[in-house]
Amino acid sequence: MALDGVVISALVHEFKNLLNYNRVEKIYQPEIDEIIMHIRIQGKSLKLLLSANSNYPRVHFTEVNKDNPAIAPNFCMVLRKYLQGSKIVSIIQPNFDRIIKFRFETFDELNMVKSIDLIVEMMGRHSNIILVHSETNIIIDSIKKVSLDVSRYRQVLPGLKYIMPPSQNKFNPLDIENPEDFFKALKPNSHMPLYKSIINSFTGVSPLIAREICYQSENEEDLLLNNLSQESLDNLYNAFYNIFKKVKNNNYIPSYYTYDNNKYIDFNVIDINHLSSYIKHETDTVSSMLEIFYIERDIRERIYQKSHSLRKNITTKLNRLYNKMQNLHKDLAKAKKLDIYKLKGDLLTSNLYKINKNDDKIEVVNFYDENYPTITIKLDKKLSPAQNAQNYYKKYNKAKKALSEIDRQLKITKTEIDYLEQIIVSIDQSHYISDLDEIQNELIETGYIKKRSKKNNIKHYKQSGYSKYISSEGFEILVGKNNKQNDEITFKVANKDDLWFHIKDMPGSHVILKTDNKEPGEISLLEAANLAAYYSKAKGSPNVSVDYTLRKHVRKPKGAKPGMVIYDNQVTILANGEEKNIINIKKTN
Repeated sequence: MALDGVVISALVHEFKNLLNYNRVEKIYQPEIDEIIMHIRIQGKSLKLLLSANSNYPRVHFTEVNKDNPAIAPNFCMVLRKYLQGSKIVSIIQPNFDRIIKFRFETFDELNMVKSIDLIVEMMGRHSNIILVHSETNIIIDSIKKVSLDVSRYRQVLPGLKYIMPPSQNKFNPLDIENPEDFFKALKPNSHMPLYKSIINSFTGVSPLIAREICYQSENEEDLLLNNLSQESLDNLYNAFYNIFKKVKNNNYIPSYYTYDNNKYIDFNVIDINHLSSYIKHETDTVSSMLEIFYIERDIRERIYQKSHSLRKNITTKLNRLYNKMQNLHKDLAKAKKLDIYKLKGDLLTSNLYKINKNDDKIEVVNFYDENYPTITIKLDKKLSPAQNAQNYYKKYNKAKKALSEIDRQLKITKTEIDYLEQIIVSIDQSHYISDLDEIQNELIETGYIKKRSKKNNIKHYKQSGYSKYISSEGFEILVGKNNKQNDEITFKVANKDDLWFHIKDMPGSHVILKTDNKEPGEISLLEAANLAAYYSKAKGSPNVSVDYTLRKHVRKPKGAKPGMVIYDNQVTILANGEEKNIINIKKTN
């Protein structure tokens, strides 16, 4: 999913048509490894993103707005000094590698024209953005410094000569003119599986393109070159030739591929036939393709990181509550033995005259239980017979109070567990940053996590809300994805005669079936129940009990946490929480 030479070639073609001889207006550095250049093009300003991020290095036009630091980093200041107001005069891709070299022309202090190169290397953890004097090839500065300790072959430091990244003896695929050149390039790597041999023989060829060459040539990607028939070899070269003919002719179709319209698989600028089982989305430009793909990837990574952090925090608290509940049950079992203390106090009171000084125990008749005719009671020698009896009464009263407190603590702990288990379900159902923000704010308000200072974030995340569906019979169904949304649809959106659904005795979403004073049929009831089962802890289970009742029978206890309700007059039906049972219910948002 990283940029390869094919995509970069398409980018360079796109940039040449737009950027050549246009001026740089502003330069910002919103991230430690990222530059935004505002370039004046045909009366409007476009933002060019240059990223040396180790995971997703890239260059493309962007519409994303990011906060900039109050004080510009040093590299940003250097770029402003040399490039602000300059013109872009050429854009090249050296040796079909994952590099774009922008050449700028500006005026020096003596009003003489000088050339400056800005080189963006998109090579995973070795990615960099380097400013170089064009004439002398001397490095002015870079967004990442590479010292001798990091690399013996190639240092990237101000004042040193710029050296291209090592070619690893790879061939430029655009220079291949005939089958002899092609197989000569492959031969040193012929001991590798076919697709790896292609990757290691040609610059700018990604695993995606290598697999596509194998696919189009109808060769298994793990075969060895030496094991191919002549026909297979011919097909291999023809597939290679046809793909790179498109590149030479700038015949590009920017596209990205998704699964279920939500999971982003990959992208490229030529047709990737071996991804035909996925959904293909064509875009107008290479930049828009990358913008969509990387924004979604960035959002999904942020969602994963945030949800992982929240889940870890809540899981830790839940584990403590589970242990507390276990200990409370142990204390409850002990406290329930309180009747024995009263019994011993009563029997001692009835037998005070039988107790002698210095007795440490006494065996008396237990006239309260015919199954145990006698009972032995321990005594404290330091206490009188009456004081020993009072001591057992004190233990009885203490245990009685403890029993009441344990019962109270059990209810509190059970309520907390139910609430936090509901939070875990809500986290699992979150598909947008805003969903998680709502959960986090709720946890801050309820005191489960501390408020932290805000960091710079992308501003334009999709704002989510409760989900809306239409039943097969045309009734609207609302589903809350977290406690805030649950309270909203139940107590603000639903009318008193709408139907309210919830999985029985488990954490799950509130589901509202809007009736509009009509009588919904069994199909709508079952579809709403299936949604309640799917959006719950029982997601994926085929047989799930779901309660439903009129909204007017749902109440929020005084002081209850968000999303927590009680209800009555319910009917229980059997639902199915498997995904296949909800995919045919039409979603409207």
